Amino acid sequence: MQTMIYDIAIIGGGAAGLMAAISAAGHGAHTVIVEHNSRVGKKLLVTGNGKCNFTNELQEEACYYSADPAFVMSALGRFGHKETVRFFEELGVLAVSKNGYCYPNSGQASSILDILRLEARRLNVEEFLGEHVVSVTKKDCFYINTEKTQILATSCILATGGKAAVQTGSDGSGYRLAKKFGHSVTGLVPALVPLTSEQKDLKMLAGVRTKAKLHLLVAGEEKSVEEGELQLTAYGISGIPVFQFSRTAAYGLSDKKKVTVQIDFLPDRSLEWLQEELYKRKKGRHKRHTMEEAMTGVLNKKLVEFLRKQSGISGTELMETISDHQLEKFTLSIKTFPMNINGTKPFANAQVTAGGVDLSQVKERTFESRLVNGLYFAGEILDVDGICGGYNLQWAWTSGYLAGQAAAMDCKTEYPERSRKTEHPQRSRKTEHPERNRKTEHSEKFHCDQKRRSRK
Repeated sequence: MQTMIYDIAIIGGGAAGLMAAISAAGHGAHTVIVEHNSRVGKKLLVTGNGKCNFTNELQEEACYYSADPAFVMSALGRFGHKETVRFFEELGVLAVSKNGYCYPNSGQASSILDILRLEARRLNVEEFLGEHVVSVTKKDCFYINTEKTQILATSCILATGGKAAVQTGSDGSGYRLAKKFGHSVTGLVPALVPLTSEQKDLKMLAGVRTKAKLHLLVAGEEKSVEEGELQLTAYGISGIPVFQFSRTAAYGLSDKKKVTVQIDFLPDRSLEWLQEELYKRKKGRHKRHTMEEAMTGVLNKKLVEFLRKQSGISGTELMETISDHQLEKFTLSIKTFPMNINGTKPFANAQVTAGGVDLSQVKERTFESRLVNGLYFAGEILDVDGICGGYNLQWAWTSGYLAGQAAAMDCKTEYPERSRKTEHPQRSRKTEHPERNRKTEHSEKFHCDQKRRSRK
């Protein structure tokens, strides 16, 4: 097993890890990323449906979930939306805003990943790819062991992500590492995830998309109201309005509470208007039509059929023969349809993890552990998650930049004697840039004193 020595080792090469590496290296630290995927930034490629909504102009407390909102807003105040846009534009990305949602003008998530990789390369950030971290211990410095390599570093940043979208490499291993250093991890549930239901006949609604207003009830108490395009599926409900409160539903279910979503399928019309309109159709030109025929152009045909069945109305029954009681039941099913929720889709189908490393054990300004000097955290591993709209990426940029900066500025000036580096077949930087590696090979220390003097 070869031994390598760095100022800062970052475990995890996702959005937060890449930002932390660029920030640390930009402040003068000899930095390495250890990533168990075959390349960094895999999850970035699927964000924003492949277009990468990388931040949002609206930044307020309600956009983030955390046990310590003040911690989150303090960090965003130091590196927020404006700083993020400026950062990427300085690297060459042309940012465009669509109703406050910011994207690269290329419309490609790969643009964000590529520009980060180019900047990391320019700053001589090194990478160990395809290597899973087996253990991390702290003695005189951090000892990070993979199956092939031992890395010694003065500081270590855990940017491993959470458990969501495991196919992109997020396997929850960072929580195990944090716990070994004595850190507490709050309850973990999938967030920005579809909800499941045992509602009868849901299969007939598969593929239906409709505007709706959703009320989330946990143990009978209304917790959230969202409006937007609802996606009805064979297993339950999905779409952005569902994602926005899915973490609240997940926590309710984990606490064994009854969770219900009350759906208004016609949010732009009042209950009174709908009652009157259906009565007119029963008495007027639609009296000899079936319910599906009478509701043509009002709601999706599959949805009308589903709600009709739920109301006990026959498919062949004409409007004029439907009782007032059945008509009232049908009306209420359109405006206040209750769907009992029995679960969420698994972490593999979630966009982010709710819960994480307890913020009370992390320093607010630096993201350094309060328990272990030199240990830092960035990104989804922390107990912070955002709603849809670029907020989880903003948290990755914010926490990554601040953690990388702090780790570099506070880095110790003396290191254990460095071992001579040997060839590593999986190391992309070694083979692609031998000149640069020879230059950094003999660098024995990071001169923090000079950096601190420059800040005075």
